[in-house]
Amino acid sequence: MKKTVLAFSRITPDMVERLEQDFDVIVPNPKQGDVAAQFNEALPQAHGLIGAGRPLGEKQLASAGKLEVVSSVSVGYDNYDVAYLTARGILLTNTPDVLTESTADLGFALIMSTARRVAELDAWTKAGKWTASIGAEHFGTNVFGKTLGIVGLGNIGAAVARRGHLGFNMRVLYSGNSRKPALEQALGAQMRSLDELLAESDFVCLVVPLSENTKHLISHRELGLMKPGAILVNIARGPIVDEAALVQALRNKTLRGAGLDVYEKEPLAESPLWQLPNAVTLPHIGSATGETRQAMAERAVANLTAALKGQRPQDLVNPQALARG
Repeated sequence: MKKTVLAFSRITPDMVERLEQDFDVIVPNPKQGDVAAQFNEALPQAHGLIGAGRPLGEKQLASAGKLEVVSSVSVGYDNYDVAYLTARGILLTNTPDVLTESTADLGFALIMSTARRVAELDAWTKAGKWTASIGAEHFGTNVFGKTLGIVGLGNIGAAVARRGHLGFNMRVLYSGNSRKPALEQALGAQMRSLDELLAESDFVCLVVPLSENTKHLISHRELGLMKPGAILVNIARGPIVDEAALVQALRNKTLRGAGLDVYEKEPLAESPLWQLPNAVTLPHIGSATGETRQAMAERAVANLTAALKGQRPQDLVNPQALARG
């Protein structure tokens, strides 16, 4: 008898087709009624879950008595109660590495967009306001040769740093839990405490995972340490930044601007950020290219398939669960 796989978010037809070669696959369909109700009804049958974006912990999975693996189509796993999954012997997998370069591309796009006021001046031009040569009130700031501070120099942070140093001759600073000797040698990167990095950087790019230690890592005090005219970019997770504090800093123009792909509450139904011309707001598209999403899907399917066939998945978040399964 085939094991059952249940999708907890939209997955592509290609993913369904691949999974159906080995498993019975259930994909809740909004055309057939309430998706949450369909998911909860199917959950007791599920040996594997696949998807992204849905919080999963004890409350959501109490009826999932057969569950062996949760395969997340994402690099971040802050939506999942890892301790609970591990205690139950449920494997959790993610899709790292494959989205590194596309997310770094977006990070640097936000640096460029905020520095040169791309979104703001695009809207201004389309509104018919370009009737004469622009003046100083529309000037941006240079990126080339400036200081780039990376908070969290993991794979994505290192990819942003390479773009800055090799492409734009930027001085690279970083903060984190450990030194990165190879990147220090290759890029001239220098380690700083977070406070020192904020005070020295023209651009601060956040690339740390969300945890209890990093929630509101950037709030009123930290924003106050940044240079007048500095720019903050967040491609990590929204709650790392105290959004109310950021809005205040942008309104007061103690920061030049902010480039944001993530927010404290997603999706944004309404936000004071929308009223701020010095905030570039994107809808969490760090990995949203056709090539990257396809690679993530393939990795997630491979992880889930391996787990349900009794093999160790390539991208196992909680190896301790193997001893409990």
